[in-house]
Amino acid sequence: MSGSGRDGVPTTWVEGDVMHPLLHAVLAIGVVLGATLTACAYLIWLERRLAAWLQDRMGPNRVGKFGLLQPMADGLKLFLKEDVVPAHVDKALYFLAPSISLFTTFLAFSIVPFGPSSGNSDEFQFVIAPRLDIGILFLFAAGSLAVYGVILGGWASNNKYSMLGALRSSAQVISYEIPLGLSLMGVILLTGSLNLEQVINHQTASGLLGWHVWYQPLACLIFFVSALAESNRLPFDLPECEQELVGGYHTEYSAMKFAMFFLAEYTHVVLVSFLVAILFFGGWHFPWIAQADSVYAGATIVKVLVLLAKVFLMIVFIMLIRWTIPRYRYDQLMSLVWQGLIPLAALNLLCVVVVKQFALSEAWLLPASLAMFVGAAIVSAQAAKRRVSRLLRRPAAAQAGG
Repeated sequence: MSGSGRDGVPTTWVEGDVMHPLLHAVLAIGVVLGATLTACAYLIWLERRLAAWLQDRMGPNRVGKFGLLQPMADGLKLFLKEDVVPAHVDKALYFLAPSISLFTTFLAFSIVPFGPSSGNSDEFQFVIAPRLDIGILFLFAAGSLAVYGVILGGWASNNKYSMLGALRSSAQVISYEIPLGLSLMGVILLTGSLNLEQVINHQTASGLLGWHVWYQPLACLIFFVSALAESNRLPFDLPECEQELVGGYHTEYSAMKFAMFFLAEYTHVVLVSFLVAILFFGGWHFPWIAQADSVYAGATIVKVLVLLAKVFLMIVFIMLIRWTIPRYRYDQLMSLVWQGLIPLAALNLLCVVVVKQFALSEAWLLPASLAMFVGAAIVSAQAAKRRVSRLLRRPAAAQAGG
């Protein structure tokens, strides 16, 4: 297969078994886009079925067997639905906002490895942008841009409810980015690289006990909670808190523009699940069947399936949380991040620095993480006890004064 270069010189797309980097990138982007969009459609179906099971009802079961064609029916409905554009909106920003939210989320997928990769350029790399040494930094740069879609959507709608929802979202996302970044600093120090492929290789080199979750359980918890808040998932879905803000930042949106916001949210859930699996649970590694030295026939496919299985379990866990924990109040949301997650993430980073500086065994990080978690729980319980005591004393004091 060949094409034409800038000077009319033929460009070979495939030489022997080596694929041209541009062709590899185009194919990888096509596969990632198609697979992610299809997965999001059926994850919505799965969440509706899971919610119905938890709430003792049927869920979608009319369109196709077990309702499996419901995502297609929903997509067709959104395409054919009347696209209402209010007269009072800033149309340029109004149409741009959903696109920004979706684009920035997909942009972050460019450095996520979907399977094993190596430094050998002759082998197929399961990542759009392989060997990117600033991968985690690029991930944060792309993810931080997603808030622009929400804040512009609220501003351009020229609606007070939309603006309130957008302000809540911007404060929430900016606040939770701090513990999100701090929680990963320990992983970066342990790995010695910002490349997600190297993060996986560092874990696979030591087997099951080399997974970062054993040395950074507190960082894993902080990262997961912060990522939930950044994805606007329950119990942190304050930006679209329907009971208080009508519909939040997307109040004035309908049809496909409305769908693009929530497609970005679901895509972010998939991204978060990939990152948790890669950063803390060994990526594609699994004992006996998917190891660094596995060379049997189909080993590569098994490694990809192992990573996808971990991602799927993480997504299901996120869905279960939605129907398990009630929504936080806004003051609770901010207290959690500024008084809880940020101090814990900073202490966890300090422990990793001490271990690396004095060349101590990394095994010390597990009891240190558990001790910090237990200490934070005790401090939180004591603070809650004091608040309850003050509330109980108020009626008595008011009655004595009366």
